[in-house]
Amino acid sequence: MLIPDEIFAPHASARGLLVAVSGGPDSIALLALAAEWSKGDNRPPVFAATFDHGFRKASRAEAELCAALCARLGVPHRILEWHGEKPETRIQESARDARYAALVEHAKAIGADLLLTAHHADDQMETILFRLMRGSSIGGLAGMRAQTRRGGIVHARPLLAQRKAALVAYAKGRDLPFVIDPTNADPRFARTGLRRLAPQLEEAGLGPEIFARLAMRAERADAALDWAAQELAQRAILSREAGQTQLAGRQMAEAPEELALRLLLEEMSRLDGRPRLEQAEPLLRSLREATRESRSFRANLAGLLIDLRRDGTIVIAPEPARQS
Repeated sequence: MLIPDEIFAPHASARGLLVAVSGGPDSIALLALAAEWSKGDNRPPVFAATFDHGFRKASRAEAELCAALCARLGVPHRILEWHGEKPETRIQESARDARYAALVEHAKAIGADLLLTAHHADDQMETILFRLMRGSSIGGLAGMRAQTRRGGIVHARPLLAQRKAALVAYAKGRDLPFVIDPTNADPRFARTGLRRLAPQLEEAGLGPEIFARLAMRAERADAALDWAAQELAQRAILSREAGQTQLAGRQMAEAPEELALRLLLEEMSRLDGRPRLEQAEPLLRSLREATRESRSFRANLAGLLIDLRRDGTIVIAPEPARQS
C-alpha cells in the first residue's frame, strides 16, 4: 500500500519539492501522492514540471496532459522544452542529460531544493542488470541511490522500494490519466531487452527484492572502499595543486589495487580527465609494475599526462599544448 506520509516523511524539511512528471503511470502516481501529502500541516509546497524532448509528435500532447492533471490537483506546473539540435546517437542518454539540466535549472528558479523522480524497484533491477552487462564496478552495482546531489539540488527517488505494478494500480484506482511511452518497447535501446528478460528472472527467483538487497550491500561496500581510499590519499598525496597532483608511487604500488584505482581516478577527475574504467585499470597496473621495478613510466590518458619519475613520484597534469 502506498502511504504518502511514509514516502515523503524524509523530505518534510525541504523548502520546496519539484516533481518530474512525464505522463507515464509511475510519475503520475508520484505527482498525485505528493499532492495529497502536501495538504497536511507545515508541508513544503509541491511543484511539477514536464520535459518535452520533442522526439515524438505526441510529446507535446503528453506534456499538456500533465499540465491539465496538475491544474486538477492544484499543483503549479511548467512545460520545459529542449532547445537546439537533437543528437542522432546516444539519444536516450542525451535526452536524459538535457532533461535533468532543465529540471535543476527550473527547481532553482522556483526556490525548490528537492527534485523528485519516480524511479521504482523495477527500474532499480533494470539498472543493475544493465550495469552488470557492462561489467560495472561495485559502485555501479549499488544502482540508483535514494538521494544524490545534482547541480546544487538534492535529487531524491522516494519510490525505489515500490513495485511498478503498485504504482499503475494506484493511478488506475484514482482514475488518473497516463500514457505509455512507446520508446520503452523500442528494440533499438538495450534496456528494452532487459525489460523482456525481467519476468523470466523473477520467475527464477531473481526479482527486484533480490536486486534491492544487492544494491544495499554494494552501496555499503562502496562507501567502505571510498573511506579506505581517502585514508590512502592521506598517505599517498604528496601535493595537490590547481593544475597538478603528485603521488607517492610506492604507496600506490603497495596499496590494494582497488584503493589505488579510486585515488587515481579521483585525481584525474579533479584535473578534468575522465577515463573509462577499462582504460584506467591497465594504466594503473603498468604504473604499479614500473614502480616495483624502479623504472620510469609515462602515459597519456583522457587529456592528462601521467609521469612516473625515477624518484618514484607520480605526476598527473594536463597534457602540454602541442607545438604547431
